Amino acid sequence: MSDRYAVIGRPINHTKSPLIHGLFAEATGQALEYGAIEGELEGFEAQVLQLRSEGGLGMNITAPFKLRAFELADRRSERAQLARAANALKFEDGSIYAENFDGIGLLRDIEQNLGEPLRNRRVLLLGAGGAVRGALLPFLQAGPRELVIANRDMAKALTLRNELDHPRLRISRYEELDGQAFDIVVNATSASLTGELPPLPAGVLGGARLAYELAYGKGLTPFLRMAQAHGVARLADGVGMLVEQAAEAFAWWRGVRPETRAVIDRLTIPLE
Repeated sequence: MSDRYAVIGRPINHTKSPLIHGLFAEATGQALEYGAIEGELEGFEAQVLQLRSEGGLGMNITAPFKLRAFELADRRSERAQLARAANALKFEDGSIYAENFDGIGLLRDIEQNLGEPLRNRRVLLLGAGGAVRGALLPFLQAGPRELVIANRDMAKALTLRNELDHPRLRISRYEELDGQAFDIVVNATSASLTGELPPLPAGVLGGARLAYELAYGKGLTPFLRMAQAHGVARLADGVGMLVEQAAEAFAWWRGVRPETRAVIDRLTIPLE
């Protein structure tokens, strides 16, 4: 009998997780069953506990349940604690363990797959939501010269800085970025989901080595088009992050980390 895992979110019909974990299982010779569950706004916790009671060993968590998954857990990793959100749960020894692999998946995609190490680089993160929360600790551990968070809501950005007081971390209003230069710019706002642009001053992207759009499979978003127009050397979307965070969860559950290149190539939609 195969071990059971699942992803839960609302909506869930767009998820690539069953395909990704199925490919990982095939490549590593692991016997597992991985499904997708449409989460219930009033019954999310009961759905998680039901899977555990039926013998399930773990779950991936996607929007809008990452905060609730964090609260449901008995034990939480440092990354999950900082993000105050969980994108993976493990059921073991009668406990629910929470992890957040979003940030480490993003970092691995940028550094390993795209060949752009953060060490001694100026890095700009746009947004101050859950994706940025998850990225902060892995990004700072990578040793950037400076990590800047820009957000419209300064209160949210201030909260992040206060929670993780670090000498290389600072926050900024968008208009304060005018005239500054960065090596790597990551768009973690929701603007691309609505076809909009973050309110970046003209020229901020000029000279950047990499413009990274967290959304994936949407082609050249307004953010990436702006980066292209300013001559950014490399453009990327979040498909690599999606696969890399899944590989981290798979390794956490199964004790073996799958290769990711072939899966990334299979899911990649050309930016055009």
